[in-house]
Amino acid sequence: MKKTIFAAALVLALCGCSTAPVSFKAGTYTAEAEGHNGNVRVEVTVSDTAITDIKVVEHGETAGIADAALNELPAKIMELNSIDVDAIAGCTETSEAIINAVRTALNEAKG
Repeated sequence: MKKTIFAAALVLALCGCSTAPVSFKAGTYTAEAEGHNGNVRVEVTVSDTAITDIKVVEHGETAGIADAALNELPAKIMELNSIDVDAIAGCTETSEAIINAVRTALNEAKG
């Protein structure tokens, strides 16, 4: 039993995982990250404990190709309350830009 608990704790420590609740300074934060055709800018709204809204407010990504990432990824991040989501196939660079921009905004919200 002790070995199992130790092994689980070791796995959590090695992957950087945390079971601690997330705490934010409630508000709306803007950040951007490099996409395929330039910067992707997002507005992320958070409560004290959750991501409540994500809007892609500016981008130069290709219509039709990047649409899935621009439309689906923010909803998935909000649903999971986490940026630990998979990139959308076919628009990986746009997906990564959204995730990175949201990460930056959340880091700002954490203070």
